[in-house]
Amino acid sequence: MRRVIQRLLGFLLALAVSLGASPMHAQAPLKVVASFSIVGDLVRNVGGDRVEVTTLVGADGDVHVYTPTPADARKIADARLLVVNGLGLEGWLPRLLQAAGGKASIVTATAGIAPLKAGSDADPHAWQSVANAEKYVANIRDALVAADPADADVFRQNASSYLVRLEALDADVQQAVDQIPQSRRKVISTHDAFGYFAARYGVEFIAPIGVSTEAEPSARDIAKIIAQVKAAHIPTVFLERIGDPRLIRRISEETGAKVGGTLYSDSLTNEKGDAPTYIDMVRHNIRTLTSALAN
Repeated sequence: MRRVIQRLLGFLLALAVSLGASPMHAQAPLKVVASFSIVGDLVRNVGGDRVEVTTLVGADGDVHVYTPTPADARKIADARLLVVNGLGLEGWLPRLLQAAGGKASIVTATAGIAPLKAGSDADPHAWQSVANAEKYVANIRDALVAADPADADVFRQNASSYLVRLEALDADVQQAVDQIPQSRRKVISTHDAFGYFAARYGVEFIAPIGVSTEAEPSARDIAKIIAQVKAAHIPTVFLERIGDPRLIRRISEETGAKVGGTLYSDSLTNEKGDAPTYIDMVRHNIRTLTSALAN
């Protein structure tokens, strides 16, 4: 009997030691709020299971015209980090921060990216260049490491693995664009969301609406676009997931340019959609563009 008890005690001691050496974390995941779905996806890829990510503007939401709620203020008040795009994208953010009154550290994912100009404003859509998305990831990684040093190795490893995927994606997009004849690399889209894509990959985008979907094009703006499509023989116009399709359809009807499909600019979709992740979004867009323009 004594021998059985000794064996049982030995087993329990070994179990206690093994549990003590386990990599399991007693610490709760880091609470992070992301301003909109694209940034939220990047945070999840870097943070993995060591972060709990809440997104303010969710799938298929328009971050330009978003109206925060009292629940959003509570989310920020409870978070350690708030990750935003910056470059003027979240015009509603200062009022929300005042209402939240929390102590969350604010991380600007576009830090270090030279902004393009769209008229007198900075173009906030920097994620449309995959090379810029890599800088987002580096900024998010550094912020997570600073907020939770105990998990620094996890964040660095996750970021390194994800950056490899983004580098491959960047090369794939450029290779796909290279297959499009130079004369056909002209695109009409709803609003001016693809300037960084154009600068990175060599496709010209023309849009009747500026960098924000809040803008309303004048009759003169629309007439100018229609004349430009006709003069330049632009073959294809594209809808955007969050934009009003009537304007693009009107341009198509008056110019004879075909509607080439729908592009995703400012938002991801839910899990059942075409673009539930950032990488899915970019691949969908380049497939749509090349399918319409390559032939």
